[in-house]
Amino acid sequence: MFSFQTTEVFKKAKQFHLGCKKLCPAGSDEKYVTDQLSRASYSIPLNIAEGSAKFSKPDRRNYFTTARGSLFECIAILEIMHAEGKLPATTYMELTSLGEELSKMLYTMVKNLQ
Repeated sequence: MFSFQTTEVFKKAKQFHLGCKKLCPAGSDEKYVTDQLSRASYSIPLNIAEGSAKFSKPDRRNYFTTARGSLFECIAILEIMHAEGKLPATTYMELTSLGEELSKMLYTMVKNLQ
């Protein structure tokens, strides 16, 4: 097992991606939105994993910052989907709450690498 796989931040990022992925059905009428949500949410755990393999603090910080940026992108998409009535309030609240936890964890990770 790789060390990043046991971290709480990776586990939460994976959970967040899987939650977002459920919102991306094949053949969606707004495929560009669901494609973007899928790619951005996938980017979060991938950047955490890749950043954990870097040796220098600036390199790790860059990947963790990118992961946090992708998270913010996802939250913006979810916000718009919710405002358009395409996302139930319970799903929206569940994913944004998990996103907020992830954001705080990634922020701390970035700050600890300065």
